[in-house]
Amino acid sequence: MSTLSGDWRDAIDDVDAALIDGYQSGVPIAERPFRHIGSELGIDEGDALERVGRLHDAGIFRRFGPVLNPPVIGSSTLAAVQAPEDRFAEIAAIVNGYRQVNHNYARDHEWNMWFVVTAGSRERRDEILSEIETETGCTVLNLPMLTDYYIDLEFPVVNADRFARESLADRTDSSATRISEEATGDLSAFEADLLLAIQNGIPLSKTPYRDVAAQLATDVDAVLEGIERLSAAGCIKRIGCVVNHVVTGFDANCMVVWDVPDERLDELGERVGGLPYVTLCYHRPRRPELDWQYNLFTMIHGRDPEAVDAKIDELAAEQLPVDHERLYSTETLKQTGARYEALVGH
Repeated sequence: MSTLSGDWRDAIDDVDAALIDGYQSGVPIAERPFRHIGSELGIDEGDALERVGRLHDAGIFRRFGPVLNPPVIGSSTLAAVQAPEDRFAEIAAIVNGYRQVNHNYARDHEWNMWFVVTAGSRERRDEILSEIETETGCTVLNLPMLTDYYIDLEFPVVNADRFARESLADRTDSSATRISEEATGDLSAFEADLLLAIQNGIPLSKTPYRDVAAQLATDVDAVLEGIERLSAAGCIKRIGCVVNHVVTGFDANCMVVWDVPDERLDELGERVGGLPYVTLCYHRPRRPELDWQYNLFTMIHGRDPEAVDAKIDELAAEQLPVDHERLYSTETLKQTGARYEALVGH
């Protein structure tokens, strides 16, 4: 069980707390963003920059910059294989060898290896899945996201909440957003270069966008306008301080798959996506030919594994009284940001 009594919480003050919970998004696309943050927090620009750098060095922030949206930039899917125990490490190495694979987890289930593939096109994505099948000898369960009901890992962490989003109980902004498997991003050459320059974060300086402009041999206005366009197109979901939820205590989570009647999928998906303890909720296809009957996926992030399990019991009893399975992750095999070189033709 994780608590807030750890060293990270003891080492921050009220201004740090406001920075952590208040600037996971909404940082303006402006030449001097830390001046804006400092003004709102009642501190100067240098102090705001120093605090973000210190929280990053402590591991509380993963990075400062954009959260990108792979399903808009390219074609993405969640996939799984049934890896024999005596070949598990070998198969994991094959899967992880693809730069288009950015997440891979072992899960306690018959389908025991789950990974995300994001490529520049649906054709290339499916080629990779076919290659993995050939190289491993394992059938791949291909489960692209078809509808997003709620996906956002932005939530308060400086609190005693048991579950992510618990402090946001009045926030029920879930909706059914269809996802295209044919996404290619349609970026200009400059936008592609800009996206690659900022994918791992924006420099921690008083003029971070000037630093990016210098790297790209252009002017700062071109960078700011390019980021505005990428944001408007949905390639960038938000800009801010990306929090490490594991370090800050939300290290208990479970992926639950549900067999929801197709005619009620949007109704129940939107309802469940609006619950304050559900951090991810989306529709993926059934695969009856592989005995995969589930079409709704949810994730719950919490601080206590037993509390998470009890909350899933509550969800099944009160909201989704249908067949379901709980797929607990047992090991992180690979976890990186999506490598956008593979999405934009670089």
